Amino acid sequence: MFERFTQPARAVVVLAQEHARMLGAEEVGSIHMLVGACETDGPAATLLAAHGITGDDARTAARTAGAASRLPDAEALADLGIDLDEIRRRVEETFGPGALEGTRAAGRRARRRAWGHLRFTADAKKTLELALREAIRRGDGHVGTEHLLLGFLHPQTGAAGDLLRARGLTLAGVRAELEGPGRAAG
Repeated sequence: MFERFTQPARAVVVLAQEHARMLGAEEVGSIHMLVGACETDGPAATLLAAHGITGDDARTAARTAGAASRLPDAEALADLGIDLDEIRRRVEETFGPGALEGTRAAGRRARRRAWGHLRFTADAKKTLELALREAIRRGDGHVGTEHLLLGFLHPQTGAAGDLLRARGLTLAGVRAELEGPGRAAG
């Protein structure tokens, strides 16, 4: 499938791997790919920027999603009145974004995955599959960043789709924007 990807779309996947590894994630999720889409020149980054969605927004969501995935007892703690998201927010407010990633435990996790290819989560795989379907639907012979963006907006594509929908983007709306005059492939 990756042979059909444009150079910018391939860069999105590479940046997603790098970002996931930097956060100490065990797998690459759709939110990591959204970071890459925001930071790679192409139609997706242009459209996201026009809607006020930045790489920083996606990175913040990735940190939050990563923290939640590493804390399987979050519900049990919530039952005791401990809000882990609020604790993380206060720590980052006091010590800066990503402050908890600098802990010894986070460092050990990151070192374990410092080499090799990280697996993709089910939502990331679904996003890639849907991007290919969007390219076919549009009659394009390639998969570009615009197709990845459309893939994010389908249901069941994880944190990336959740963030985009929360910011008001819809699959139909983005399709219409991308099909407007003067839109280039990327």
